Amino acid sequence: MSSTTETSSTEEPGRFAVAESDQDESVVLALRGELDHDTAPALRDALERSMALIDGRPGGTGAGAGRIVVDCTELRFCDSTGLNLLLKARMTVRDRGGALALAGMRPQVARVFEITGADSVFPTFASLEEALGSGGAR
Repeated sequence: MSSTTETSSTEEPGRFAVAESDQDESVVLALRGELDHDTAPALRDALERSMALIDGRPGGTGAGAGRIVVDCTELRFCDSTGLNLLLKARMTVRDRGGALALAGMRPQVARVFEITGADSVFPTFASLEEALGSGGAR
């Protein structure tokens, strides 16, 4: 079953959007635009919904029986607010027994993760297809 919901930041309509879908035992969040202080609430809300979904998956104990894949293919920019949001979400998902992976990062976004060392704590994949086919390195 696949469903997609799209939300935009109310502060800067059109600057950032998150498309949510359920694919291959993963919740996929496809990011588009610029992730920064003004647009981060849209991602925060989507992450909270996604964490609730993976908690409720069949076979789960309510402690994270799934994973979230963040598709960054169309993400043009990410500042420290977005980076910190993803780091906190990764820890929360991990503490619940799940995983959060990143896919399709553009060089300018990947550079932010490299400079801060955050690239070493996230499973990263060249594409969404690769991430979904991986079975989710935890």
